Amino acid sequence: MIEPRAILEAILFVAETPVRTEELAEVLELPTSRVEEELDAFGRHLEAEGRGIVLRHVAGGWRLYTVPAARPYLERFAATERVVRLSKAALETLAVVAYRQPVSRGQIAEIRGVDSDRALRTLERRGLVTELGRDPGPGQAILYGTTELFLEKLGISSLEELPPLADHVPPESVVETLERPFRPEASSSDSTS
Repeated sequence: MIEPRAILEAILFVAETPVRTEELAEVLELPTSRVEEELDAFGRHLEAEGRGIVLRHVAGGWRLYTVPAARPYLERFAATERVVRLSKAALETLAVVAYRQPVSRGQIAEIRGVDSDRALRTLERRGLVTELGRDPGPGQAILYGTTELFLEKLGISSLEELPPLADHVPPESVVETLERPFRPEASSSDSTS
């Protein structure tokens, strides 16, 4: 008979999304505590052997990932094939949705300063953004948020693990200097002659 760890490895190898411990326990017909022990042992085994994959708990489930040290080789490998990447507009839109969710199309456009409909449709099609509901205010705009796939792609378990925006925002004096050329000039009645 095949060992539970081998079954876990096979399931996680073919899984396209993180698999919850409870689901694995149900499939293996084992207590959740036993499955957790097997997963921990499997993760330690991969690390001890210096394998090219690691076992991580992300987005509420378990998933196999490549080791960070393999990144340069994977990048070279990916460069040999046609890789579809998100555009700058889609990445900006995704960042707005991630940090401001739930957020409407209008709010996204206001923050970015341009229409974001096409980028938002791309993100929905790729499964990174989804409709969360409707704004109760006038017009009842559709509100958007990120998905479990978004968390999985970033390798995080929750939105709380996103880096704080404050780390990436310039000081107020720098923002003031950057915005000054774009402000309307003071009217002649405001100036002293």
